[in-house]
Amino acid sequence: MKKFSKSIGFYLIIIAIGVLIANYFMPHQTAEELTYSQFIDMVEAGDIKEVTIVGENLIRGELPDDQSFQIDIPGTIEKVEGILRDNDVDIITRPEPEPPWWTGLFAYLLPTVILIGAWIFIMNKMQGGGNKMMSFGKSKARLHDNEKKKVTFDDVANYEEVKEELVEVVEFLKSPDKFNKLGAKIPKGVLLVGPPGTGKTLMARAVAGEAGVPFFIISGSDFVEMFVGVGASRVRDLFEQGKENAPCIIFIDELDAVGRQRGAGVGGGHDEREQTLNQLLVEMDGFEANEGIILMAATNRPDVLDPALLRPGRFDRQVIVDKPDYKGRKGILEIHLKGKPTEDDVDTGVLARRTPGFTGADMENLANEAAILAARRGKESIGMLEFDDAIDRVIAGPQKKSRVISDKEQDIVSYHETGHALLGELLEDADPTHKVTIIPRGRAGGFTINLPQEDKSFITKSELLDKVTMLLGGRVAEEVFLDDISTGAQNDLERSTKIIRNMITDYGMSENLGPLTLGQKQNEQVFLGRDISRSRNYSEDVAALIDKEARAMVDACYEQARTVLTENRDMVEDMVAALKEHETLNKDDIKEIIGKYKPGFYDDEEAKTDSLEGDE
Repeated sequence: MKKFSKSIGFYLIIIAIGVLIANYFMPHQTAEELTYSQFIDMVEAGDIKEVTIVGENLIRGELPDDQSFQIDIPGTIEKVEGILRDNDVDIITRPEPEPPWWTGLFAYLLPTVILIGAWIFIMNKMQGGGNKMMSFGKSKARLHDNEKKKVTFDDVANYEEVKEELVEVVEFLKSPDKFNKLGAKIPKGVLLVGPPGTGKTLMARAVAGEAGVPFFIISGSDFVEMFVGVGASRVRDLFEQGKENAPCIIFIDELDAVGRQRGAGVGGGHDEREQTLNQLLVEMDGFEANEGIILMAATNRPDVLDPALLRPGRFDRQVIVDKPDYKGRKGILEIHLKGKPTEDDVDTGVLARRTPGFTGADMENLANEAAILAARRGKESIGMLEFDDAIDRVIAGPQKKSRVISDKEQDIVSYHETGHALLGELLEDADPTHKVTIIPRGRAGGFTINLPQEDKSFITKSELLDKVTMLLGGRVAEEVFLDDISTGAQNDLERSTKIIRNMITDYGMSENLGPLTLGQKQNEQVFLGRDISRSRNYSEDVAALIDKEARAMVDACYEQARTVLTENRDMVEDMVAALKEHETLNKDDIKEIIGKYKPGFYDDEEAKTDSLEGDE
């Protein structure tokens, strides 16, 4: 801080001295300024006896009270000279004095000195002050402080397999002799791979808390600069720091910022990022061994990384940090609810079942949104109602309470959502309906939430077809019960078409085209990395067959939706009336309506639910 203050003071003093010197040599205006009219009047009155004409337009002289005056004559001075002679005023002429040669030089040098001083000050500030003006090549890695906010594996729910892999890394660092006796070599790199929000960085922080060794953190973007060679220099400096503090862990977040595949630039150019990557590859597994340094990295784009990074000897281990399952979501939510007052009706198990596909970041956001809603409603604790509204907010967006809809639009939305909701319940392989509402949220006039009873790794053909049928149910309900269709089904049609085409071209689920993958995914070289595109490896005749098959499968699902809804007209009208009255129906309300027309419909489902809860 002292060096920083001194540097500021030094430059301020230089600027101040320069301003004072310039001010000293500037001409000082001590004489009284007269207007042209005043000057002429005083000449004609005889108050001025003698004047000095300096240069071409400036007149100086003295008044009767010995006060000096000066006046800058506008235009030519010949007319004024005539007036002066007519009034017997003595005229002295004097050329305008020229300033010393060095004052002009000083006028040019002062701005230059100020600009150079400002540039040095800015560069010092950017590089941390002191004598680091040209220290672009220094690493920006930060040493993690475990004492400030220590995170351990206890703070990370689920991911037991991931923890096991990383605990082994910690053990290597803590007790290397135990592994060396058996000839085991310490892994050089661990790559955490997974979608955004799954907790890759949190897992690295937990390793830092568990290891008890120096833990350096740096982002992949910190290596890349506009100056060629800076990134490579920073990589060298980073590993030098690591060697001085070995054993240690170096963590690079967002590795894809620096580790994208080489040779992908336009024209095959060799850019700064590629030099940085080359240096990283050499440091990880070059001629010199980096004993005691483990490199950890995180990315959600492993497909664009350079193959040389992923080979054994560099990133020896790739640990998948995927979206959590039911138990993981439950554990994550319980961690984020610590320290938050909750009501007795809050059941984390129920909330975990209602949030399939949520990541750890989503669960944290869910707990925070529920707390915000409770505070907004003036409550002292968070209830199940707040969590229910928070889930809707996360999935569909904020509620539009001020939006006024007409009776006709309410009919369209009610029948549309009823079609989705009933098909979700009545179709055997569709995901059951959890909630249906006609309250606008986000860009949706209403929405239906369908949740699977359990997490799935694979989806069958019958489940995909029932999903398409359920998506088309809103459009069918409008057509059957309102004798008209609206634009509300746009997203449903888009999703159903995508599912059907994937079934035909990717999954080989078409009876007419057979078990074939139609279209080939290929890696195209694009600027700074790779992208995935799909090329056609089939003829125009096959393309026509794909279109025909897709149309036939969609038509079959459409007709099935029409049949189910037509056969249950009274049930549809009953649910539409309930929706218009209450605006939102939960699972129990839907079960009550369906049970009125189909007694015993849910007996098998309740038995299955009881068995699942018993397994827990």
